[in-house]
Amino acid sequence: MKIREAKNAKAVIVIVHGAFEHSGRYDWVVEQLISHDYHVVYGDLPGQGENIPTKRGHIRSFQQYLDTVKTWVNHAKSYELPIFLFGHSMGGLISIRFVQTMNIPLDGVILSSPAVGITSGPNKVLRAIASLVNPIYPSLRVKTGIKSSVATRNEEFVAKDEDDPLFLRKVSIRWFLEFQKAAEKANKDVNNYKNIPTLMLQSGVDHLVDKDVSINWFNKIKVNEKSIHVYDELYHELLNEPEREEVMREIVQFIEGKRKQTH
Repeated sequence: MKIREAKNAKAVIVIVHGAFEHSGRYDWVVEQLISHDYHVVYGDLPGQGENIPTKRGHIRSFQQYLDTVKTWVNHAKSYELPIFLFGHSMGGLISIRFVQTMNIPLDGVILSSPAVGITSGPNKVLRAIASLVNPIYPSLRVKTGIKSSVATRNEEFVAKDEDDPLFLRKVSIRWFLEFQKAAEKANKDVNNYKNIPTLMLQSGVDHLVDKDVSINWFNKIKVNEKSIHVYDELYHELLNEPEREEVMREIVQFIEGKRKQTH
């Protein structure tokens, strides 16, 4: 777990990163949030970045992610300030499942291109093989085939990822099946999403997440205060895009609005 504190904090933001990446890719985001007087609690998810309890790119269960985020949120609670959960891509899916399954009060949730439906991944034959292999060799890893150039138009980030030893290039059979199962549950349990103010920011040119599935999920949640913004020209990683300052402004505006409303 990483903790970055602001001098005169008004809220705490818990950041949940996406698949294949790690917390270090959020340095700019963290600095922006601190500059707006928010504490930030975040870290590497199990099997990613520097958090390798078993094998890189492998998890036993999706629940490991939820338990990890629970420790981050519990730490955030110690500040006795408004708490906002921010999740990108798989981190968005984790945030959704967290809200659906955990009874922990939050002041708001921000979802960035949440992975409730994926456009890339193994075909049906490979998925069937994965299901057969899983009971025998769940930690068997396969190449993701995902390149940063499909996630962002920011050439600087693409170049950095190519040389980043912490960027995941292989994931396990179990990881993929758990990810797929969690996405299915997020859609099936849509009515279990609690009444927490939610902002969804969705990429309009998303090569990794099925934006139509995400938007459909968002339209179904029964939340009194919810808003969505589809950035038509932007790629999947909204906060790495050349227009990221515009996206950050919307996030801060949401946080400030809800913070003042509830406190």
